[in-house]
Amino acid sequence: MAINAREERETPMPASAPHPARIAAIRRRLLDWWRRDGRDLPWRRRRTPYRVWVAEMMLQQTQVETVRPYFARWLRRFPSFRALAAARQDEVLKCWEGLGYYSRARNMHAAARTVVHELGGRLPRTTAELRTLPGIGPYTAGAIASIAFGADEPVLDGNVIRVLCRLLAIRRNPSDARVRKSLWQLAGRLVPPGEAGPFNEALMDLGATICTPRRPDCRNCPLRTICDARAKGLQEQLPVKTRRKATPHYDVVVAVIIKGGRVLIDRRNDAGLLGGLWEFPGGKIEPGESPVQAVRREVREEIGIEVAPRSKPFITVSHAYSHFRITLQAFRCRHVRGRARAIGPAAVRWVDADKLTTYAFPRANQKVLRALQTLLSDRSSSAGESGKPEIA
Repeated sequence: MAINAREERETPMPASAPHPARIAAIRRRLLDWWRRDGRDLPWRRRRTPYRVWVAEMMLQQTQVETVRPYFARWLRRFPSFRALAAARQDEVLKCWEGLGYYSRARNMHAAARTVVHELGGRLPRTTAELRTLPGIGPYTAGAIASIAFGADEPVLDGNVIRVLCRLLAIRRNPSDARVRKSLWQLAGRLVPPGEAGPFNEALMDLGATICTPRRPDCRNCPLRTICDARAKGLQEQLPVKTRRKATPHYDVVVAVIIKGGRVLIDRRNDAGLLGGLWEFPGGKIEPGESPVQAVRREVREEIGIEVAPRSKPFITVSHAYSHFRITLQAFRCRHVRGRARAIGPAAVRWVDADKLTTYAFPRANQKVLRALQTLLSDRSSSAGESGKPEIA
């Protein structure tokens, strides 16, 4: 049964919370199920404020299975707020490399310094105080307050929204601000006093494992007999989805400039996408421009030098970001003239080719780096056999 636009507009939000008896049943069934079948996650095995905070920051817009190895690596490198606060930003970004949404890492670094230098090394306990720290919004504040400190606070992420919309057959788009506000209020009414942390984790686990976006496993759901969407055959239709816009695509070039065994890289400004990461200089191909022309122009505009690119790229990479896709062509370039300086980026640096892996690169640039290492290794082997030196 499909939900049409008119039906969505005319369907009101629930005027009040479910009946107290139904609330009690939701709490009891969900907690009983969670204690028996909840997920075994590394950050749940020893709950400290720091571990909970790290996990919740990493889990923002990122799948649990992706986070697992990063969580372990992060705790080995930065086991406490003090260790994180004392680190350089480059170290923090390198540890985060590959996890995406790099502003989270910068926010964690800044928050750790605030906790250490201004808050006596202790994470705030209330949602209002938590939200004063960089990178913490309503959901993350509620999760930390309830899970780490036992506060009676709700959470509302994608999993919880899906469970609530199906449980009460809410036929309104949760991306609407008024609907989202009502869902927050509903989540707050469902929280059992004194058990907010377990209840919130149970809601999230149910959404992640049973009440999934596609083909929900209603037969094994602890709420199946009190779920309005299941009773009405709407579980596949809810929550109401926003129509997706076409994803933009951009053609991009980068220059791999090699001189005397060193490679020129630049660091992105902290503000904006991939802020603070190192990359090979380059940018978008403009209309009417060839890739080689784009390489010359981008390098000149970004770092003020003239280069001679090879006629063809040594690797072409396709990569998808959250809101756009790119096709990236990487060209080996010879430095012709000029001294590199940071005109557009935050910094430029000549780096020994064998030291490049110590810098944090975006994922698309990592693919270029691996291809470059293979290329240089092959040329080094050939040079060793022939006695000819490596050339750019």
